[in-house]
Amino acid sequence: MSYTIIQTDWETHKEELSLIRTKVFIEEQHVPEELEWDKEDANCIHVLALDNSKPIGTARMKKDGHIGRMAVLKNYRNQGVGSAILNALLKAAKQSNYTKVFLHAQTKAIHFYENHGFEVCSEEFMDAGIPHKTMKLGI
Repeated sequence: MSYTIIQTDWETHKEELSLIRTKVFIEEQHVPEELEWDKEDANCIHVLALDNSKPIGTARMKKDGHIGRMAVLKNYRNQGVGSAILNALLKAAKQSNYTKVFLHAQTKAIHFYENHGFEVCSEEFMDAGIPHKTMKLGI
């Protein structure tokens, strides 16, 4: 599969980023819409994965190194898209001179993040009705 990863901002690709997050979080995982959208998007670094021009995955990173809202459309999972998105955010973090990043991983995704060097640093907690653990990575 061939896809492109771009670094972007909310205003430039709001429609594409919103489409992916709506499908994955709101429709598939039943996250309440009011929990998905916040004012942070405008201040984040966003990464967008495209299959030709079709948006297939995204994630964001806040100015404090918090990676979140990572989503890949179902038909594109387990094909390296998530890893490419995460690696693009880690590259952006290094370029911004961050010394660490962290995220709140759904417990079913912990192994994925461990494979990228992240370590669990919290007990399990619920977020939007889904079990999570905080994970960190020094860079």
